[in-house]
Amino acid sequence: MPNITINHIAVVVEKIDEALPFWRDALGLPLSKTEDVPSEQVQVAFLDVGESHIELVQPTTEDSGIAKYLAKKGAGMHHICFEVDDIEAALAHMREKGVELINDSPKERNGRRYAFVHPKSTGGVLVELYERIIQT
Repeated sequence: MPNITINHIAVVVEKIDEALPFWRDALGLPLSKTEDVPSEQVQVAFLDVGESHIELVQPTTEDSGIAKYLAKKGAGMHHICFEVDDIEAALAHMREKGVELINDSPKERNGRRYAFVHPKSTGGVLVELYERIIQT
């Protein structure tokens, strides 16, 4: 398996503004930015934790995947994202180990490639693999 670090933990929230008093104010995590992601129908707030981030994810439509998740499971942890140096190698390694993947090949957006691992293979946790293709 290639080098791996925690990139972020995504938390689904009903409203980012209502979640910030805990994450930003009580915990003291700095809010680095917010971003609309129309392709995923979400708004995301990024809070820094060392070299990693907490991502607060709010649906922007009632029929998005995140909105459906929120309606079914409620607010809370959505996924953990591991950053890898080579996502193709990581996916190949997972396939060799019999891991069920949601994405057989990586998707690409905003200078990164990413793919999800099915919670059936992880003990119930949605896992995202992430590779930077443009350094920030």
